[in-house]
Amino acid sequence: LLQVPPRKTFAAAREETEQVIIGALENLFKNTNVNPTDIGILVVNSSMFNPTPSLSAMVVNTFKLRSNVRSFNLGGMGCSAGVIAIDLAKDLLHVHKNTYALVVSTENITYNIYAGDNRSMMVSNCLFRVGGAAILLSNKPRDRRRSKYELVHTVRTHTGADDKSFRCVQQGDDENGKTGVSLSKDITDVAGRTVKKNIATLGPLILPLSEKLLFSVTFMGKKLFKDKIKHYYVPDFKLAIDHFCIHAGGKAVIDVLEKNLGLAPIDVEASRSTLHRFGNTSSSSIWYELAYIEAKG
Repeated sequence: LLQVPPRKTFAAAREETEQVIIGALENLFKNTNVNPTDIGILVVNSSMFNPTPSLSAMVVNTFKLRSNVRSFNLGGMGCSAGVIAIDLAKDLLHVHKNTYALVVSTENITYNIYAGDNRSMMVSNCLFRVGGAAILLSNKPRDRRRSKYELVHTVRTHTGADDKSFRCVQQGDDENGKTGVSLSKDITDVAGRTVKKNIATLGPLILPLSEKLLFSVTFMGKKLFKDKIKHYYVPDFKLAIDHFCIHAGGKAVIDVLEKNLGLAPIDVEASRSTLHRFGNTSSSSIWYELAYIEAKG
């Protein structure tokens, strides 16, 4: 984008992605003192840019990972792929003992600049920015003491069977044959409903007993007295969750989730600040938010 006309070539896209991924991984190996040959599982996600050889193969080649590394390359899964990659790494770590899993989340902008004048497709040019993050997970007993966090639960909810959900973010051609990503007006409604479903699945795993009981009582009451009880009890998730990393997808998305989950401005500060400073960095945005929360204490 710094060049006129923009350098929208495959070579420029590969250069951008390699810069982001290699830079993040060099920092990670330096900060953790882990040798790349110790990595047993590798998961790389980039939704829009998926060259051959794959980006995961590029990581193997650049850092000379061992030949029996379990390597995965996730494409076309959008902004949610960062959490999906963690979920996959967690499942693999349950099976393969005493090893490291490396997750790399990024998105490419260069190859996906929209050059037409369809307004729903222009939004992505304004909103998305280059970003990337590398995360190291371990199931080695000796790493327990030096780990920053323990991963306890990952919960996934897929609403793609619903047409509105399926079509809310879609890549395609405009009326002049120019390729871009269109963002539907339904996206905030879809995000709100999906997160609500996801939280309902997560709730029983993390909420204190008092909140579970209150929800159960109103649930049974609504079944028995449909006319008298209009709404289910909404549990207070702040009793179980200290910090929220809501994907910095856009101001409207953050607004609707803040309202639906009954959060205070401070609970969504990390999301708003990340969006303001870095834009929507797609699947890596939640790691930018986590870094913000760490920096602010």
